[in-house]
Amino acid sequence: MKVKVLSLLVPALLVAGAANAAEIYNKDGNKLDLYGKVDGLHYFSDNDSKDGDKTYMRLGFKGETQVTDQLTGYGQWEYQIQGNEPESDNSSWTRVAFAGLKFQDVGSFDYGRNYGVVYDVTSWTDVLPEFGGDTYDSDNFMQQRGNGFATYRNTDFFGLVDGLDFAVQYQGKNGSAHGEGMTTNGRNDVFEQNGDGVGGSITYNYEGFGIGAAVSSSKRTDAQNNTADYIGTGDRAETYTGGLKYDANNIYLAAQYTQTYNATRVGSLGWANKAQN
Repeated sequence: MKVKVLSLLVPALLVAGAANAAEIYNKDGNKLDLYGKVDGLHYFSDNDSKDGDKTYMRLGFKGETQVTDQLTGYGQWEYQIQGNEPESDNSSWTRVAFAGLKFQDVGSFDYGRNYGVVYDVTSWTDVLPEFGGDTYDSDNFMQQRGNGFATYRNTDFFGLVDGLDFAVQYQGKNGSAHGEGMTTNGRNDVFEQNGDGVGGSITYNYEGFGIGAAVSSSKRTDAQNNTADYIGTGDRAETYTGGLKYDANNIYLAAQYTQTYNATRVGSLGWANKAQN
Protein backbone atom coordinates (compact mmCIF):
# COMPACT_ATOMS: atom_id res chain seq x y z
CA MET A 1 0.00 0.00 0.00
CA LYS A 2 1.29 3.43 -0.93
CA VAL A 3 0.14 6.51 0.92
CA LYS A 4 0.88 10.05 -0.18
CA VAL A 5 -0.06 12.92 2.09
CA LEU A 6 -0.95 16.50 1.24
CA SER A 7 -1.05 18.54 4.42
CA LEU A 8 -1.48 22.28 4.91
CA LEU A 9 -0.86 23.01 8.56
CA VAL A 10 -2.22 26.36 9.66
CA PRO A 11 -1.49 27.48 13.23
CA ALA A 12 -4.72 28.88 14.63
CA LEU A 13 -3.32 31.54 16.94
CA LEU A 14 -0.43 29.19 17.67
CA VAL A 15 0.99 25.72 17.34
CA ALA A 16 0.10 23.55 20.32
CA GLY A 17 2.52 24.30 23.12
CA ALA A 18 2.73 26.57 26.10
CA ALA A 19 5.63 28.61 24.70
CA ASN A 20 3.53 29.74 21.73
CA ALA A 21 0.18 30.11 23.46
CA ALA A 22 -1.97 33.15 22.85
CA GLU A 23 -2.44 34.72 26.25
CA ILE A 24 -6.08 35.58 26.91
CA TYR A 25 -5.86 36.65 30.53
CA ASN A 26 -3.04 37.28 33.02
CA LYS A 27 -3.86 39.21 36.17
CA ASP A 28 -3.43 38.78 39.92
CA GLY A 29 -1.87 35.32 39.55
CA ASN A 30 -4.60 34.03 37.23
CA LYS A 31 -3.57 33.01 33.69
CA LEU A 32 -5.46 31.60 30.71
CA ASP A 33 -3.85 30.64 27.38
CA LEU A 34 -5.47 29.53 24.13
CA TYR A 35 -3.81 27.22 21.59
CA GLY A 36 -4.86 25.29 18.52
CA LYS A 37 -4.27 24.39 14.90
CA VAL A 38 -6.12 23.68 11.68
CA ASP A 39 -4.74 20.90 9.47
CA GLY A 40 -5.99 20.72 5.87
CA LEU A 41 -5.04 17.11 5.21
CA HIS A 42 -5.66 14.66 2.35
CA TYR A 43 -4.35 11.11 1.89
CA PHE A 44 -3.79 9.66 -1.57
CA SER A 45 -3.73 5.87 -1.31
CA ASP A 46 -4.70 2.73 -3.20
CA ASN A 47 -6.24 1.55 0.09
CA ASP A 48 -9.82 2.84 0.15
CA SER A 49 -9.84 2.88 3.97
CA LYS A 50 -6.93 5.37 3.98
CA ASP A 51 -7.65 7.44 0.88
CA GLY A 52 -9.48 10.75 1.21
CA ASP A 53 -9.95 13.92 3.22
CA LYS A 54 -8.57 13.95 6.80
CA THR A 55 -8.98 17.65 7.65
CA TYR A 56 -9.35 18.50 11.35
CA MET A 57 -9.01 21.30 13.89
CA ARG A 58 -7.75 21.25 17.47
CA LEU A 59 -8.43 23.84 20.13
CA GLY A 60 -7.33 23.98 23.73
CA PHE A 61 -7.06 26.05 26.88
CA LYS A 62 -4.41 26.02 29.60
CA GLY A 63 -4.96 27.88 32.82
CA GLU A 64 -3.49 28.36 36.26
CA THR A 65 -4.30 30.30 39.40
CA GLN A 66 -1.99 31.28 42.24
CA VAL A 67 -3.65 30.04 45.43
CA THR A 68 -0.76 30.96 47.75
CA ASP A 69 2.92 31.74 47.23
CA GLN A 70 3.56 27.98 47.55
CA LEU A 71 0.47 26.53 45.86
CA THR A 72 -0.78 26.84 42.27
CA GLY A 73 -3.88 25.33 40.69
CA TYR A 74 -3.82 24.43 37.00
CA GLY A 75 -5.83 22.71 34.30
CA GLN A 76 -5.98 21.93 30.60
CA TRP A 77 -8.70 21.07 28.09
CA GLU A 78 -8.13 20.13 24.44
CA TYR A 79 -10.78 19.35 21.82
CA GLN A 80 -10.64 17.96 18.28
CA ILE A 81 -13.22 18.72 15.58
CA GLN A 82 -13.21 16.77 12.34
CA GLY A 83 -13.49 18.82 9.16
CA ASN A 84 -13.93 15.84 6.87
CA GLU A 85 -17.35 14.67 8.06
CA PRO A 86 -20.89 15.95 7.36
CA GLU A 87 -22.40 18.23 9.99
CA SER A 88 -24.97 15.62 10.98
CA ASP A 89 -22.21 13.24 12.18
CA ASN A 90 -21.09 15.59 14.98
CA SER A 91 -17.55 14.15 14.83
CA SER A 92 -15.67 15.78 17.70
CA TRP A 93 -14.16 14.67 20.98
CA THR A 94 -12.14 15.69 24.04
CA ARG A 95 -8.45 14.80 23.81
CA VAL A 96 -7.40 15.89 27.30
CA ALA A 97 -9.23 17.36 30.30
CA PHE A 98 -7.56 17.45 33.70
CA ALA A 99 -7.01 19.67 36.74
CA GLY A 100 -4.43 19.67 39.49
CA LEU A 101 -2.34 21.41 42.13
CA LYS A 102 1.37 22.24 42.13
CA PHE A 103 3.24 22.56 45.43
CA GLN A 104 6.40 24.48 44.45
CA ASP A 105 9.40 22.07 44.70
CA VAL A 106 7.32 19.25 46.21
CA GLY A 107 5.71 18.45 42.85
CA SER A 108 2.30 18.46 41.21
CA PHE A 109 -0.73 16.19 41.30
CA ASP A 110 -3.54 16.13 38.74
CA TYR A 111 -6.44 13.94 37.68
CA GLY A 112 -8.52 13.50 34.54
CA ARG A 113 -8.14 12.54 30.90
CA ASN A 114 -4.44 12.91 30.24
CA TYR A 115 -1.37 11.28 28.72
CA GLY A 116 0.04 8.09 30.21
CA VAL A 117 3.57 8.29 31.62
CA VAL A 118 4.87 6.02 28.83
CA TYR A 119 4.32 9.00 26.52
CA ASP A 120 6.84 11.01 28.55
CA VAL A 121 9.50 9.13 26.56
CA THR A 122 7.73 7.97 23.38
CA SER A 123 6.66 11.57 22.70
CA TRP A 124 10.28 12.34 21.83
CA THR A 125 9.79 10.64 18.45
CA ASP A 126 6.19 11.82 17.97
CA VAL A 127 7.08 15.24 16.56
CA LEU A 128 6.00 15.10 12.91
CA PRO A 129 2.95 17.03 11.62
CA GLU A 130 1.53 13.70 10.41
CA PHE A 131 2.41 10.08 11.20
CA GLY A 132 4.93 9.35 13.94
CA GLY A 133 4.02 7.57 17.16
CA ASP A 134 1.41 5.53 15.29
CA THR A 135 2.05 2.40 17.36
CA TYR A 136 0.74 4.03 20.52
CA ASP A 137 -3.01 4.44 20.20
CA SER A 138 -5.13 6.53 22.53
CA ASP A 139 -7.24 4.68 25.12
CA ASN A 140 -4.78 1.77 25.01
CA PHE A 141 -3.80 1.13 28.63
CA MET A 142 -1.18 3.73 29.70
CA GLN A 143 0.61 4.25 26.39
CA GLN A 144 -1.07 7.45 25.22
CA ARG A 145 -4.14 9.54 26.09
CA GLY A 146 -6.64 7.87 28.36
CA ASN A 147 -9.26 8.33 31.08
CA GLY A 148 -8.91 8.24 34.83
CA PHE A 149 -5.22 9.17 35.17
CA ALA A 150 -3.99 10.34 38.59
CA THR A 151 -0.48 11.70 38.09
CA TYR A 152 2.23 12.95 40.43
CA ARG A 153 5.10 14.82 38.76
CA ASN A 154 8.32 16.20 40.17
CA THR A 155 10.67 18.49 38.24
CA ASP A 156 14.36 19.01 39.01
CA PHE A 157 14.12 16.33 41.73
CA PHE A 158 12.61 18.49 44.48
CA GLY A 159 14.68 21.45 43.25
CA LEU A 160 17.96 19.65 43.98
CA VAL A 161 19.04 18.37 40.52
CA ASP A 162 18.38 20.50 37.45
CA GLY A 163 16.92 18.50 34.56
CA LEU A 164 16.04 15.37 36.57
CA ASP A 165 12.27 14.79 36.39
CA PHE A 166 10.13 11.84 37.40
CA ALA A 167 6.46 10.90 37.47
CA VAL A 168 4.28 8.26 39.11
CA GLN A 169 0.83 7.48 37.74
CA TYR A 170 -2.28 5.43 38.49
CA GLN A 171 -5.11 4.69 36.05
CA GLY A 172 -8.51 3.59 37.27
CA LYS A 173 -10.44 0.78 35.63
CA ASN A 174 -12.38 1.54 32.45
CA GLY A 175 -14.26 -1.71 32.04
CA SER A 176 -17.17 -3.09 30.07
CA ALA A 177 -20.40 -1.18 29.50
CA HIS A 178 -22.44 -4.18 30.62
CA GLY A 179 -22.19 -7.60 32.23
CA GLU A 180 -19.37 -8.81 34.46
CA GLY A 181 -16.64 -6.21 34.92
CA MET A 182 -19.02 -3.33 34.17
CA THR A 183 -17.98 0.17 35.31
CA THR A 184 -19.93 3.42 35.30
CA ASN A 185 -17.68 4.73 32.52
CA GLY A 186 -17.55 1.39 30.69
CA ARG A 187 -17.15 1.03 26.95
CA ASN A 188 -18.33 -1.62 24.49
CA ASP A 189 -15.09 -1.68 22.50
CA VAL A 190 -12.73 -4.10 24.27
CA PHE A 191 -9.74 -2.34 22.69
CA GLU A 192 -10.57 0.77 24.73
CA GLN A 193 -10.95 -1.03 28.05
CA ASN A 194 -8.36 -1.32 30.81
CA GLY A 195 -8.09 -2.54 34.36
CA ASP A 196 -6.31 -0.75 37.21
CA GLY A 197 -2.82 0.28 36.13
CA VAL A 198 0.34 1.85 37.54
CA GLY A 199 3.33 3.39 35.82
CA GLY A 200 6.32 5.65 36.21
CA SER A 201 8.83 7.62 34.19
CA ILE A 202 12.19 9.28 34.73
CA THR A 203 14.03 11.66 32.41
CA TYR A 204 17.26 13.61 32.63
CA ASN A 205 18.19 16.53 30.39
CA TYR A 206 21.59 18.22 30.31
CA GLU A 207 22.85 20.76 27.78
CA GLY A 208 20.57 19.51 25.01
CA PHE A 209 21.06 15.80 25.68
CA GLY A 210 18.22 13.78 27.15
CA ILE A 211 17.78 10.22 28.39
CA GLY A 212 14.59 8.68 29.69
CA ALA A 213 12.81 5.49 30.68
CA ALA A 214 9.21 4.60 31.48
CA VAL A 215 7.25 1.53 32.53
CA SER A 216 3.57 0.70 32.98
CA SER A 217 1.59 -2.35 34.04
CA SER A 218 -2.20 -2.59 33.72
CA LYS A 219 -4.67 -5.27 34.68
CA ARG A 220 -6.54 -6.51 31.59
CA THR A 221 -10.34 -6.79 31.76
CA ASP A 222 -12.39 -9.98 31.68
CA ALA A 223 -13.83 -8.99 28.31
CA GLN A 224 -10.33 -8.72 26.86
CA ASN A 225 -9.28 -12.15 28.08
CA ASN A 226 -12.35 -14.37 28.33
CA THR A 227 -13.05 -14.65 24.61
CA ALA A 228 -11.81 -16.70 21.69
CA ASP A 229 -12.39 -13.78 19.32
CA TYR A 230 -9.06 -12.07 20.02
CA ILE A 231 -5.40 -13.04 20.16
CA GLY A 232 -2.98 -11.96 22.86
CA THR A 233 -4.65 -12.79 26.15
CA GLY A 234 -2.86 -12.34 29.46
CA ASP A 235 -3.40 -11.17 33.01
CA ARG A 236 -1.55 -7.88 32.54
CA ALA A 237 -0.60 -5.45 29.78
CA GLU A 238 2.97 -4.23 30.29
CA THR A 239 5.10 -1.60 28.55
CA TYR A 240 8.81 -0.86 28.96
CA THR A 241 10.45 1.96 27.02
CA GLY A 242 13.70 3.90 26.86
CA GLY A 243 14.79 6.87 24.78
CA LEU A 244 17.58 9.26 23.86
CA LYS A 245 17.39 12.72 22.34
CA TYR A 246 19.47 15.73 21.38
CA ASP A 247 17.81 19.12 21.12
CA ALA A 248 20.23 22.03 20.70
CA ASN A 249 21.86 24.26 18.08
CA ASN A 250 18.78 24.00 15.82
CA ILE A 251 19.22 20.22 15.68
CA TYR A 252 16.71 17.68 16.98
CA LEU A 253 17.50 13.95 17.03
CA ALA A 254 15.62 11.29 18.99
CA ALA A 255 15.32 7.52 19.22
CA GLN A 256 13.33 5.22 21.46
CA TYR A 257 12.82 1.50 21.96
CA THR A 258 9.75 -0.08 23.50
CA GLN A 259 8.88 -3.65 24.43
CA THR A 260 5.31 -4.57 25.27
CA TYR A 261 3.50 -7.65 26.54
CA ASN A 262 -0.21 -8.08 25.72
CA ALA A 263 -0.45 -4.33 25.08
CA THR A 264 0.26 -3.57 21.38
CA ARG A 265 -2.84 -3.81 19.20
CA VAL A 266 -2.74 -5.97 16.07
CA GLY A 267 -5.46 -4.31 14.02
CA SER A 268 -8.82 -5.77 15.02
CA LEU A 269 -7.33 -9.20 15.77
CA GLY A 270 -6.28 -8.50 19.34
CA TRP A 271 -2.93 -7.81 21.02
CA ALA A 272 0.59 -9.08 20.43
CA ASN A 273 1.81 -11.26 23.29
CA LYS A 274 5.21 -9.61 22.81
CA ALA A 275 6.20 -6.72 20.55
CA GLN A 276 9.20 -4.45 19.96
CA ASN A 277 8.40 -0.94 18.77
